[in-house]
Amino acid sequence: MSIFEAIMLVCFGLSWPISIAKSLRTKVVSGKSPLFIAIICIGYLSGIIHKALCAFDWVILLYTANMMMVAVDLALYYRYASAPKPNAKGHV
Repeated sequence: MSIFEAIMLVCFGLSWPISIAKSLRTKVVSGKSPLFIAIICIGYLSGIIHKALCAFDWVILLYTANMMMVAVDLALYYRYASAPKPNAKGHV
């Protein structure tokens, strides 16, 4: 286990709840790229597989938590991408 790997995952992990909260609050996902989000999800999945097969330790939990948050963000993208956009007063 590398402390630096854990720190990296914690730092990345702090950004996903902010992104998720913004999507839930505004219901606007313009500017987000589903391809980019999916690639990040694949990266976390690769980290999980590596940890499971080659270097099992508790950091697998950080990879898993991050991947789950990224998957939620991706699901919100598809949920709100086709939704009607609210106007300046918040009305649809």
